[in-house]
Amino acid sequence: MFRFIAARLLQTIPVLFVVATLTFFMVRLVPGGPFDAERNVPPEIKRELEAYYGLDKPVFQQYLDYLGRLVRGDLGPSYKFANRSVNEMIASTFPVSLQLGGMALGLALLLGITAGVIAALRPNSALDYTASGISMMGICLPTFVLGPLFILVFALNLRWVNASGWFDSADRILPAATLGIAYAAYIARLTRGGMLEILSQDFIRTARAKGASEARIIFRHSLRGGLLPVVSYLGPAAAGILTGSFVIETIFQIPGLGRHFVTSAFNRDFTMVTGIVIFYAVLIVFFNLLVDIVQIWLNPKLKY
Repeated sequence: MFRFIAARLLQTIPVLFVVATLTFFMVRLVPGGPFDAERNVPPEIKRELEAYYGLDKPVFQQYLDYLGRLVRGDLGPSYKFANRSVNEMIASTFPVSLQLGGMALGLALLLGITAGVIAALRPNSALDYTASGISMMGICLPTFVLGPLFILVFALNLRWVNASGWFDSADRILPAATLGIAYAAYIARLTRGGMLEILSQDFIRTARAKGASEARIIFRHSLRGGLLPVVSYLGPAAAGILTGSFVIETIFQIPGLGRHFVTSAFNRDFTMVTGIVIFYAVLIVFFNLLVDIVQIWLNPKLKY
């Protein structure tokens, strides 16, 4: 296991290098600069700002300087938030995105696994068709459509929660539900398929013949193998939930990292965009590695 984890971490280094390189040059291909949108900035002041941040150097020299800071873990200063670095911005806003993503993922697992198990226990029944139909609706409705619908119904018409903000526990409900429902639909379908395959195995029929209760068959014998497709999906799902929060945080005005990424892209804040992309790339690698470890724990055959 140690050799496996070490090999995966070593493979991460060239991946992060490619991500950092592509992001660095792509954001600079966008027309405009970080100080072009400032009003009433004399040319002399603009030149001094560019010299202060090193933007007056050739692009390749800027790239080498950025790689040097990146090796030390320094993502650079923000061009739009004075006296604040990208590291500080990520440290202060990522906990909000992490809380939102954790709630959405927990809701997706709860709804998806429950619906998938119920559908697998009663295949081709009304419960199965209902769960599958609701799952298909969750897949077809994108978050940027579902979010405004939730705001219209539950915030503006029923007035149960606020339409935006991140002040109390009630403000977490709509964003987490909007972000988690789509992934709950995928998890439900994967759980149903995995459980149907396991429930048709000979050892399940043997357990039933020995008089094992239905609860024991589900929780003791079936879930461990039936959830393997779900575990495989959790790596991309966790990454999708974190990056999907960009839209949700913008819709619900949540002060998370995703919202800063959107605003920094419009403001041409090069270091902020590149730093957030690299940070999320590290998270995606971590989630995928964690999923691989859990898969090996659930299915020991994968060790060989």
